[in-house]
Amino acid sequence: MATINTVLCPIDFSDASRHALDHAVAIAGWYRAKLVALHTYHPVFLPVPGLAMAGAVDNSIPDADAVEQMSDDMTALLRPAKALGLATEILVQMGTPASEILTAAASLHADLIVMGTHGTTGFDHAVLGSVTEKVLRTAKCPVLTVPPRARATSKLPFKRLLCPVDFADPSLAALESALSLGQESDAHVTILHVLESPADEPLVNRPISVPEYNRYREQDATEHLAKLVPDGAANWCSATTRLAHGKPYREILAIAAEESADLIVMGVHGRNAIDLMLFGSTTNQVVRRATCPVLTIRR
Repeated sequence: MATINTVLCPIDFSDASRHALDHAVAIAGWYRAKLVALHTYHPVFLPVPGLAMAGAVDNSIPDADAVEQMSDDMTALLRPAKALGLATEILVQMGTPASEILTAAASLHADLIVMGTHGTTGFDHAVLGSVTEKVLRTAKCPVLTVPPRARATSKLPFKRLLCPVDFADPSLAALESALSLGQESDAHVTILHVLESPADEPLVNRPISVPEYNRYREQDATEHLAKLVPDGAANWCSATTRLAHGKPYREILAIAAEESADLIVMGVHGRNAIDLMLFGSTTNQVVRRATCPVLTIRR
């Protein structure tokens, strides 16, 4: 995501989506990208006399006046982007929100989708909302989820970024994006690796003690982290490394709170059946519980 040319931001006129739009405008401004705002509305069904069953025929028609009003409202929301000199586009589509978002992202070759998560209750933490969850599971481009303004602890522009890495390709792609964003917004990037407890397999048959094994893991992780900071990074981005112990999602959230992170950037593994259902258990938990935006990168 070192280059962003098109940002897609779904809008449903809620405060959550307006809050997400603020972030979309900021990111599009940093990269001088085109900002496309998409609103999807449900069709209006008109009964046809003589039909025994309502809905037997699709008689949905767009309400021209309503569509025009939606377009006017979208235009008003994009005025801050236009004031920055950004190229903008408005799409008002009739259909199912998640499907329309994914279709638009594909047809526009969007480099980033920015969307809000709704609600602050425990249930919302668990479910996120069907639209956001489906987009997260299936979008081929990076997705930035923005928590509701009511529980947001982050600020624009992003000044403190947290990028958890496990040294696999998706997290390295996420780091590339984090460093790029850090450069654009003149931010500090913390590169975090969380060491979980050793696997449950016993160490009794190994010629090494548990404390010695843990020291080895720490040393190995520290050396790997140090190699992730690009040469000359100090010239364009402030970056440090950090090692933590525990359950990854808990440590990520705790350190994000401790450092008052404005953004968490994470990689998502694979696209197999389990990943499509959970989009990665650690990422899943972080997205649902974070009080700052989370940028997910799938490779």
